[in-house]
Amino acid sequence: MTVRRADGGDARTLAILAAKMWETDAETLEAEFRGLTGSAEAACFLAEEAGVPAGFAQCQLRHDYVEGTDSSPVGYLEGIYVAEAFRRKGFARALLGACESWARERGCTEFASDCELENRDSLRFHLQMGFAEANRVICFRKDL
Repeated sequence: MTVRRADGGDARTLAILAAKMWETDAETLEAEFRGLTGSAEAACFLAEEAGVPAGFAQCQLRHDYVEGTDSSPVGYLEGIYVAEAFRRKGFARALLGACESWARERGCTEFASDCELENRDSLRFHLQMGFAEANRVICFRKDL
């Protein structure tokens, strides 16, 4: 297993992996990942096994208030995905570790994330990785 920081040339691979997680079209994500890989405020990491993409993680610095934190900026896990064939082999832990190291190198003393209330797998992952639940929230909207 190798984990490395992704660059602009990895945008398509990142988009394909992310599309599986977010259940969307990879084409709509590719340009976004190209921009993220070139940003000083964000990082994407790829995990590979024998050259085969196994998963990715995206993290960013958040300067606005992050629920449950006391500092700024806060490193934030925006997304993490490991393909089914590679699960339960330490890929997610390694990707998260790369994100946390990246945030530490930028002066962050806290790292945060979120998941949907009904996403039990994500909740379990976060708790197993040492995150503590900070809050539960239901958001509302209406058309004007």
